[in-house]
Amino acid sequence: MLQRWKTPSETHGGDAVELFGVDIGGSGVKGAPVDLEKGKLAGKRKRIKTPRPSTPDAVAEVVGEVVGHFSWSGPVGITVPAVVKEGMVRSAANIDDAWIDIDGVALLEERLGDPDTLLNDADAAGLAEDRYGAGRDTDGLVLLLTFGTGIGSALVYRGTLVPNSELGHLEFRGMEAEHYCAARLVEEDDMDITWWTRRVDEFLSYLEKVLSPDLIIFGGGISKRFDEFSELLITRAPLVPAELRNNAGIVGAALAAREGTSP
Repeated sequence: MLQRWKTPSETHGGDAVELFGVDIGGSGVKGAPVDLEKGKLAGKRKRIKTPRPSTPDAVAEVVGEVVGHFSWSGPVGITVPAVVKEGMVRSAANIDDAWIDIDGVALLEERLGDPDTLLNDADAAGLAEDRYGAGRDTDGLVLLLTFGTGIGSALVYRGTLVPNSELGHLEFRGMEAEHYCAARLVEEDDMDITWWTRRVDEFLSYLEKVLSPDLIIFGGGISKRFDEFSELLITRAPLVPAELRNNAGIVGAALAAREGTSP
């Protein structure tokens, strides 16, 4: 378990408990201190474009720039778009394949000089939504799905993360589910959103048969349009849009750092 340390807000007598979160994405690396009492960023986030190629060393350098921008000292929670097991990165989605089988925690700790917690980006978003967002009043199994370039997923049962679910890679209709109903298809294939929504509804129905969640949280950039298509999604469990949106990964990463939630 991570030891607790003095944060800047505590040092100056503030009431907030602040930790730092970084969200590594395919297009950008963003981070900020997080007020974990409120589940909100404690300041304006810093974003730097993900380097090309997005090799481990290049990305670690950018993470260092983001953290250094705030003169932060102390452990940091970090997300990566990959399966993470015991600090080892076991896959790579929208980042360079050189990440596969890298000890991500060791790499980042060498760059930052402090203990770090590394976890899957969708898992971090799921933790944040479960604690502070759309899932905060649910006592049961919460399923978060993020629809974007692919489909990210997180399962949280009574506050405990079931890591690396990767439901977007399930075989569905003869292909990976994210090839069937990721949000990118709406633009790439010029799909009418109604047609796309029917596909999403099929996938949600399948997941409900397998998992029987108590709540489904609909995330990703397209969740901004949730009201346009939500009536076409028929689920047994309540279906609600994500609340923390683009900050969920940062908030969840900081929360994982505080609680030692590392798969």
